[in-house]
Amino acid sequence: ILHVSAHTHQLSRIKLPTQDNNNNNIISSISVAESVEMVGNDGGCCRGIDKFELWGSAVKWGSDFKFNSSVECCDACKAMCSGKGGPCLCDSWVFCGNLEACGSKFGECWLKKQSDPLAPDRQEAGDNTIWTSGLVYGKGEGIVKMKTQHGTLHIKLLPECAPRSVMYILELLTTRHCVGCQFYRAEGRGQSWDAKGNHIKSASFGPPFALVQGTLEAEGVAFKKIPTEECPIIQRGSVAWIDSGPEFFISLANHEEWKNSYTVFGYVLPEDMEIAEKIATLPTVPDVWNNVNVSVLEKPVSFSFSRVNKVPK
Repeated sequence: ILHVSAHTHQLSRIKLPTQDNNNNNIISSISVAESVEMVGNDGGCCRGIDKFELWGSAVKWGSDFKFNSSVECCDACKAMCSGKGGPCLCDSWVFCGNLEACGSKFGECWLKKQSDPLAPDRQEAGDNTIWTSGLVYGKGEGIVKMKTQHGTLHIKLLPECAPRSVMYILELLTTRHCVGCQFYRAEGRGQSWDAKGNHIKSASFGPPFALVQGTLEAEGVAFKKIPTEECPIIQRGSVAWIDSGPEFFISLANHEEWKNSYTVFGYVLPEDMEIAEKIATLPTVPDVWNNVNVSVLEKPVSFSFSRVNKVPK
């Protein structure tokens, strides 16, 4: 009997790894950097949300601080993170980049500091909003806990790469239990990847595909499909959407063969990957989705989200 909750939707609709011309399986995601700084601050991403204005205490006044693009404004905010473990002096930015709509405000870059970066102060959003805004999380910031009965996964969020995705995760933090959030598919590294996630020469690329898959559609929280954001190559620990969500996966291996196809919104801290590996060893039953052999958990693993202010020791 296949034990799958309604929150997996129809399994046939969930997009699974497909084949490329070299007979390799494709999915995609981000790297789980050895250090928080590498991806959190130096990954090259600098995205914001158009027609969205964040409030907060100004650390740089936009009337005297202007740039030609939102990326430059974002970079200016990131530059105020020391990278030495302390909090960023700037954790949010607001830019006006539409010449016609902004008028004399064109190019203004407001750098701000939120009283609570996991619950940023939002001023307004919508077609009448002329601003583009984004968040920046330094080392030790922007970490959430995904608590399961098998242990807790600490996930570093990447708002610079996937701002819309992270805003949805922040909304989930306001729910106490994340009812409906669960893992329903689990596949280990098998004989194809070593303990560090590196592919073993001459081995297949799956199945199994070295991932745990689930849904982040919680009861009581409206989920709107999220447009594609940043899609680096998946490495061990990457957390990414399948298509536009709410289905997602955590990768247990480095999957360069999956190319750049899926939005990455976070990564599991390396010290917690043993929890994901444990979930991948739970009893499963075989199934076939879109002509792909998969392993579905006999009993889905529910999880909840809660906040973390510092990197766990």
